[in-house]
Amino acid sequence: MRQSINTSTTLTTPNRQELINYLRRAHHRRKKKGVGRKERKTKIPNRIPIEIRPPVVDNRSRFGDWEGDTMVSRKSSAALNSLVERKSRLLLLTKLKRKGALENTQTVLNRFAPFPKTALCTLTLDNGTENVLHQEISRVNGIQCYFCHPYSAWERGSVENIQGLVRWYLPKGTDFSKITEEQITWIESRINHRPKKCLGFKTPLEVATHSVALRS
Repeated sequence: MRQSINTSTTLTTPNRQELINYLRRAHHRRKKKGVGRKERKTKIPNRIPIEIRPPVVDNRSRFGDWEGDTMVSRKSSAALNSLVERKSRLLLLTKLKRKGALENTQTVLNRFAPFPKTALCTLTLDNGTENVLHQEISRVNGIQCYFCHPYSAWERGSVENIQGLVRWYLPKGTDFSKITEEQITWIESRINHRPKKCLGFKTPLEVATHSVALRS
């Protein structure tokens, strides 16, 4: 005699909190910052707000508009400087011994050195103390620096997104002082050789190579 199938079984749907853990970037809801506590204000000389940034930067139609940020480690004073070009999503990732203005500025100058001036149009930064020497970057490279509003990471969405990829390899809690230069170079290469749907499944390096000829 054929057994009947029990159709009364109830399927439980996972809640939102459970599903988050299956995402590639398992972010939980962000907490609002700067609420209920005093905000530290960094005085950046001749700071130019993002509102004045040319509209052409928003549509990613040209190569040469960059975003910068610094990734820190709770385990040591070592940090990572991240520079991302908006059109190609090209990443320049560099280890810093410490998150300081001099170290950060010299790193940006070194990483931008192989690029022609036509590939250095704008650089969008946050209001961290490591960016107080932005005028030196502008003086050397002719690039114009702009600054986001405090606690507005979405205004530098490109570098924030790429740093999420970096966190695959260096999750939060990693001691950056123990990461070698070779490992940083390998991570940068892996991300720059990763095809992206937004680039027509080309890699950031392919788009960058077609956009500019780098100096050796």
